[in-house]
Amino acid sequence: MRTGIRRLLRVHGFHSVLFESANALLTYGDFGKAFCVILDVNLDGESGIALYGRLAESGISLPVIYITGNDSEANRAGAIESGCIAYLTKPFAASSLIEPIERVYATAA
Repeated sequence: MRTGIRRLLRVHGFHSVLFESANALLTYGDFGKAFCVILDVNLDGESGIALYGRLAESGISLPVIYITGNDSEANRAGAIESGCIAYLTKPFAASSLIEPIERVYATAA
């Protein structure tokens, strides 16, 4: 999934950085050029929504898009409460991911 998203972003002119784990994202030190974060809701037993909260607590305030293959009312409510710009359930159309990214990019530029 990550590789497919990376290709899709590249085709639309966006550079992306992929992370193997939640910890790798948390310890990444160069968010200067980032304008958006894409997180899976389920990350090997960890919540992507909770991970986003940890990023925010560390001072990283970027718009977030959540992707999930395990849609539930609780996940949707948590995602919306966290302020996500999109909540996508797998499978999703490429445009469902690209459109919110393009909106955020346009306002960040």
